[in-house]
Amino acid sequence: MKATATFGAILIGLGVLALVYRGITYTENETLFKVGPIEAQAETEQTLSLPPVLGIVAVLGGVILIGVGMRRR
Repeated sequence: MKATATFGAILIGLGVLALVYRGITYTENETLFKVGPIEAQAETEQTLSLPPVLGIVAVLGGVILIGVGMRRR
């Protein structure tokens, strides 16, 4: 496989993952207060949403790159 076709396959995989998971969740620690050696922390869960259009564009771009890579042979 050529580089364009390989990159297209990777792009398709990432696009499918974006469509399946629809977001990335991560945990953030923050200090509420700190008085001397005593401190209070809280964990908050944040979600970074991925729009479905992003996944669709990635899959279509990957298909186009694979087509271009196969056509050049």
